[in-house]
Amino acid sequence: MADQPSSPYKCGVLTLSDKGSRGEREDTSGPQLQKLLRTAGYEISAYLIIPDQQDLIEQTLVKWVDELQLDLIITTGGTGVSPRDRTPEATRNVIELEVPGLSETMRQSSLQQTMQAVWSRGIAGIRKRCLILNLPGSKKAAQENLETVLPALQHGLYKLKGGEADCG
Repeated sequence: MADQPSSPYKCGVLTLSDKGSRGEREDTSGPQLQKLLRTAGYEISAYLIIPDQQDLIEQTLVKWVDELQLDLIITTGGTGVSPRDRTPEATRNVIELEVPGLSETMRQSSLQQTMQAVWSRGIAGIRKRCLILNLPGSKKAAQENLETVLPALQHGLYKLKGGEADCG
């Protein structure tokens, strides 16, 4: 297939959780997302749990894109309306292009499961040649959201990396 990379795409999974970063809550969504990505052929190059702190989120995203040169960053958590949920704002501050179709598709799919999906504020966007995708913090919602867009990611990353095969 023309849109297959010569080596696996390098991914990072960033969990945003005050309690998780302090060891007061087990991160269940981060490991589940890593499992799904590995099964789909992605390489997990970074994983971290940090607090819901906007400047720290921004610094981590920038470092993972600019220094680690990841192809895909999946964030989990901080996409709701709690006072400390700032993941979309942090992401928006570091991306160059927003990709609304991904977040719209995830929200629409989530609405099939629960009306509470209307509260999800996650976004998707591009910094340099890396796609950053915000997912909810619950294991179930994060898994469902990733599974919804996972079939589209290979081709999108291929094009983002300069792939020239026609979309068809």
